[in-house]
Amino acid sequence: MSGHAGDSARLPPRAEGAAITVGTFDGVHRGHFAVLRRLCESAAEHGLLSVLVTFDPHPLKITQPEAAPHLLTTPNEKKEILTVSGLDYAVFLAFTRSLSLYLPEEFVKDVLIARFKLRRLVIGYDHGFGRGRSGDAETVREICTKYGVDVEVVGPQLAGEEPISSSRIRTALAAGDVEAAREGLGRPYSLAGVVVHGEGRGRDLGFATANLTVDGGDKLLPKEGIYAVHASTRAHQGQGLLHLGPRPTFRGSPPSIELHLLDFDGDLYGEPVRVEFLTRLRDVRPFASAGELVEQMRRDRDAAVEFFGKP
Repeated sequence: MSGHAGDSARLPPRAEGAAITVGTFDGVHRGHFAVLRRLCESAAEHGLLSVLVTFDPHPLKITQPEAAPHLLTTPNEKKEILTVSGLDYAVFLAFTRSLSLYLPEEFVKDVLIARFKLRRLVIGYDHGFGRGRSGDAETVREICTKYGVDVEVVGPQLAGEEPISSSRIRTALAAGDVEAAREGLGRPYSLAGVVVHGEGRGRDLGFATANLTVDGGDKLLPKEGIYAVHASTRAHQGQGLLHLGPRPTFRGSPPSIELHLLDFDGDLYGEPVRVEFLTRLRDVRPFASAGELVEQMRRDRDAAVEFFGKP
């Protein structure tokens, strides 16, 4: 898969034509992958390139900043996930105020056809683009027919009886239900960060922790709490506990993201870390003393070991 960014992106001059899907694709969840699979199949059937046209930043960041969601996937995470999609190209268009004003037909004609050689369009059942998402699937089909472009609409993918969507996954994460988020995503929800120096309290208490600063200010964090996680660094992969949120036992301490690895006690300062959320063990709560906190941390560790030991 190749990637392009910026407003001047277009396909190579020798490209015959493209099968395209377009959208924000935040999370690149199971519903998105169903669209991408069908896109790649359709491209192969018709001798076309398979192209995803997506956006950075999230369109609502430009059109309704107060309503813009925190992201399930940062642009770098999205690119990483898309490497296994089978796409020929993933184009990250700079979403600007001027782009937001395109009517659906202008977007199809001036962007998808003129710049990316659209021949076939594959979209999800709930798709909308153009000014105010006014171009729904039926409108887009009418426009594309006018320009000789075939349109395929891919139906919903379900988690339980409900269609999978980025908003449903965000709602699950806001409730700390990382298992439901995993079902929708098709993989554990994760965040990437770098280990920075903290206050050193964890080591003083006998539980060495790595303090993380998270990449990307728009990244969605799950509900505050204590989680069992899988963590990956350049040198180590293993099981761990993650504290996410305030530290009420120590008055005046700022909220933190602290990782305690169950089977590693080395120096991780400056290391990039990826954390995958597996289950939420409990709420954050205050303790009367550091000693009581240590007792709870031991119980948390036991709970995590039990969780990881389950078949």
